[in-house]
Parts: sequence; C-alpha cells; structure tokens
Amino acid sequence: MSETAVTATTTFRERLYVTWWIWPLPLLAAALLAAEVHMGFPGVRSWLPYVILLPLTVVLIVRMGSTKVEVAGGELHAGDAHIPLELLGEAEVISAQDRRRTMGRDLDPAAFVVHRGWVKPLVRVRVNDPEDPTPYWVISTRRPEELVAALKS
Repeated sequence: MSETAVTATTTFRERLYVTWWIWPLPLLAAALLAAEVHMGFPGVRSWLPYVILLPLTVVLIVRMGSTKVEVAGGELHAGDAHIPLELLGEAEVISAQDRRRTMGRDLDPAAFVVHRGWVKPLVRVRVNDPEDPTPYWVISTRRPEELVAALKS
C-alpha cells in the first residue's frame, strides 16, 4: 500500500498585528512603572526595571496583538479556532461604517467573534452545521474581499 502526501494549500493568510499608534501608551506605562522603582532604589536596582519592563511590554504587545486569520487545508482558521469550509455558508463583508451596529445591537450572543478594534472591516460567515449552536463567525480582517473570495473557492 502506498502513502500519498496531502499538501494543504493556503488561499488566504493574514496576521492582525497591533498598529503603531497603540504602542506608545503601554510603553509609557511600563516606563513610568520602571521610573517609580528607579526612584526608590539606588545602584543596579535603579536601571534594572527599565531593562526588564520595557522589553517585556514589547513582547506582550506582539504576542497578545498578533492574531492569525487563514484559509488553508480546507479550513478557516481565526485565532485558535478552526472550522471546515464545507460547514460554512454565506460570507459577507461588513464595512467600517456598519461595524458598530454589527458588533453591537445586531450581534448574536452565540456568535464566534475574532475582533480587533484597530482593524475596521469585518467579515461575517454563516455556519451551516446543525450540531453547532454558533450561528456565524465575525472576523476582523484588513482584506475582507480577499477573505470572502478565499472562502468561496
């Protein structure tokens, strides 16, 4: 019996990194915290908080602020979740102007949401699985038309 390798084709991939304008506030908070520790301790302990807190803040921003959205291997991946494409129905682009209503009063509490506030456009994808109580997924993406096209192909 011969074994065949199945290659997963990726039709869409995006990382939702934190934009530059979000970085200053957490870095300023880390610098102020380090300065407070600096004021209380002389010597090595005065500069050590800067060496620890500022790089740690950068690492936390990068790790917490990078979410993957991908269509690969017959599945849609959003964050840590994934669903086979055959269980998905209609996909629609939600414009930046309609985002507030979609994420507010029109949002079903059972919906799966991968939303990043710094990414304005959304894509809503219906779930056609009778065993899944989730009616749809709402996903932030900077390239909504490409994601919808990848889901349809």
